[in-house]
Amino acid sequence: MLRPIKTSADYEATLARAVELMDVDDATPEADELDILATLIEAYEDKHFPMDLPSPVAASVDAE
Repeated sequence: MLRPIKTSADYEATLARAVELMDVDDATPEADELDILATLIEAYEDKHFPMDLPSPVAASVDAE
């Protein structure tokens, strides 16, 4: 059952389910479920684990 990710336990369970579905065929209900789970995971991570953009100096060092 699909539900919003509200807790870290929900997040872990959703990640585990997404891993189970990684190799499903496209155009199946399971592929649709994986797509929805990925969207939920991304929204949760954006809210709870925000990533700042690197400074221009750090970005140029990483590119070398």
